Amino acid sequence: MSSTTDAPGAVEGQEEPSRRDFIHLLAGGAAAAAGIGIAIPLIHQMNPDASVRALATKEVDIGAVEVGSGIKVMWQGKPVFIRHRTEREIEEARAVPLTALKDPIARNENLGGSPEATDDNRVSSAEWMVVLGVCTHLGCVPLGTDEGDNKGDYNGWFCPCHGSHYDTSGRIRKGPAPQNLDVPPYTFLTDTTIRIG
Repeated sequence: MSSTTDAPGAVEGQEEPSRRDFIHLLAGGAAAAAGIGIAIPLIHQMNPDASVRALATKEVDIGAVEVGSGIKVMWQGKPVFIRHRTEREIEEARAVPLTALKDPIARNENLGGSPEATDDNRVSSAEWMVVLGVCTHLGCVPLGTDEGDNKGDYNGWFCPCHGSHYDTSGRIRKGPAPQNLDVPPYTFLTDTTIRIG
């Protein structure tokens, strides 16, 4: 039989929490809150600052780039070649059979997987070629963007360091470079503006 001194709802054989238990729970909760308060600023400080985030993307006005010419811009510390290709350059690039390519992979960050290096898989718009201007052999910057530059045997880009020749689609055609020039992630914001990154 239960005593009248038992608290309502008390389970037989179980003691009521003591003042000490309550203080332990309170101290544990305060320690957890303090730990969270310290962890949040530590995690937040690992995020990149505004200057680094600004380098992640770059908007480029390509409206003044005439057909048959190109420009070089910097993105994340790397040169990016943007070429306004002629109809003839587009037709010649599309006519190249995959068997004639040293590297059959498109290397286009805008596409998933490993699509073939056809001209259509290397561009978002046929008249505009956008590639990282870093030779895939040893990292030199190829020539071919400025007026009067040596464009190599395929009228694209030529790396003077070791003689790699790229076509107007940025595909390696001759020389020691093992891969096509990489196509960075980019989108057209308007007909005359692209965002790289």
